[in-house]
Amino acid sequence: MAIQRNKTGETVFVFESHEAKKVFLAGDFNQWDPNARRMRKTKDGTFRAKMKLDPGDYSYKFLADDVWVPDPASEQQLNPFGTTNSVARVR
Repeated sequence: MAIQRNKTGETVFVFESHEAKKVFLAGDFNQWDPNARRMRKTKDGTFRAKMKLDPGDYSYKFLADDVWVPDPASEQQLNPFGTTNSVARVR
């Protein structure tokens, strides 16, 4: 699962890749700034980022080693550039 809620109400984004060197999270919640949220690599090889988000729907993507990657574990929606964004539904 790519998006989880933890006990403190934070939304946790997870990117699974053992090959990636650095991964960033960008989306509606940070004005699509590709450098605003660097994800932390964990011992199990996944990258994680926690954010406090108000309930709502958010479009996002991962930037893994300078390549935009939608979240395969999330709902997808077409964006104005002809590619897809992932959707985080925070409740």
